[in-house]
Amino acid sequence: MMLREAVKPLPPRRSQYGIAPELVRKRAADLPDMVSVLVRDLFPDASPVIFPGERGLEAVREAARLQLEKVDLSMIKPGDSVNVLGSHHGFTLLGGAPYAEMLKVIKDVVQERTGCRDIRLRVGVGLRFRESEEYIKSFGLDKYYAGKAAGVAPVDEGVAIETEIGTLYGIKKIYDARWIIHAHNSDVREVHFHRQVDRAVKPFGMSYARIETRSTYHQNLGPRAANFVARAIFDSPFVQEKFACAVFLTMSPTGVVGVDADNDLYALNDRVTYLGCRDYGKMMTLLGEIDEAITILDFPSPVPYVFAAGVIYANFVCANRDLFDLDYPLPPYTWYTEAFYGEDGKPLLKDIPPVNPAIKMVVHNYAWGGYPSAFFTEQIPTIMVGREQAELFNQDPQNLNYNKHTLLAEDLDGAVAFARKVTGVDKIIAFDGASGALNVSRPLGEYLLAKAPGVARRVNEELLPKWLKQRGIDPARFIK
Repeated sequence: MMLREAVKPLPPRRSQYGIAPELVRKRAADLPDMVSVLVRDLFPDASPVIFPGERGLEAVREAARLQLEKVDLSMIKPGDSVNVLGSHHGFTLLGGAPYAEMLKVIKDVVQERTGCRDIRLRVGVGLRFRESEEYIKSFGLDKYYAGKAAGVAPVDEGVAIETEIGTLYGIKKIYDARWIIHAHNSDVREVHFHRQVDRAVKPFGMSYARIETRSTYHQNLGPRAANFVARAIFDSPFVQEKFACAVFLTMSPTGVVGVDADNDLYALNDRVTYLGCRDYGKMMTLLGEIDEAITILDFPSPVPYVFAAGVIYANFVCANRDLFDLDYPLPPYTWYTEAFYGEDGKPLLKDIPPVNPAIKMVVHNYAWGGYPSAFFTEQIPTIMVGREQAELFNQDPQNLNYNKHTLLAEDLDGAVAFARKVTGVDKIIAFDGASGALNVSRPLGEYLLAKAPGVARRVNEELLPKWLKQRGIDPARFIK
């Protein structure tokens, strides 16, 4: 195991939700004393990847075709219509090209095997209503789907779905075809919400749902409890009569490990659950071992969704708790939203834990708006880099108070120097999307390398079997 030269971060992306790429003048990886720790050096048993790799996107295309060969598509007739259902989250993984490639292969295979030509792409989104449209155009999916590709937002026209718990609401454009193909990814992302319970089913209560229904996660039931809403929608006769199959880009902190497809979503869900607990469980447990750090946000996504080794910043903010462990009683063992905090910035209940105290200061070098993020600056001292970026957030309706809790720095070097001086901390971690690696300062890199073997043993021998049993999965099915 060794420290390496800092890995190139994910490049800036042009979007109405972030500053122009040319305004991102320096990246965290370019700072003095920044190095990389490869995920494979931390965890030698990490899943092998097919992308990035020597074969490039061809490996993703081949994997998608091979997986689709085992899927029954005979229910789709030449005169039918098919909606391929995607999510904006897939396009933030390794620049988005692998996910876009999988979406193209799905269209090709369905058309080749069924003769169906009315194949549409529907890409769900959260609070940035135009983001999916940006991805569709940037990857040429509008042309690939012959003008039948569209982003859908939770405020679009809804459709009532009768479920065993009552009437819930999906997005009409998601379900306006005879058949649907659920095309998603397996990265754990907001594990502080879903707790890796029914991860593969979650989009039916989020990306594909009207805002009244998807808000059960954010405003009503909270983590774990809201998971049954997605299951109720998917299990409804309305959805089951349309569901053809699911195709997932399978992810790990090292990159794309493959593609998985199945007519049985719950069978696929078990595999997704195992992979997420095994691979992401190690990385998130390791991040929870960090005792102090300066965090640099440096990725083309909203504040909570910036990535480091496959883990989003929001999960690092929760890393002082085991997000995979379901044994803790209510009130919730993890914070997940500012709704759990009062106007004074303190938890409403004494049992709601604070945000991760290891994060001593945050440097906001590059991250998007479009998601309410003032909670993060209220809780953790933050330095905003660049007047243009500060002004973007000042004009963002969802972040009008973000900069009321930040200091402004003219450049990244000055921000980091100030953060080091004020905190006395020399451990730095960059959430910059570096592929298969963590870009960190040398002291933090050495610290993580020393901690990783113990974390790997604990996850493999103790935590992973426990996490799987909690989710109704026999560890013997997967752990050999």
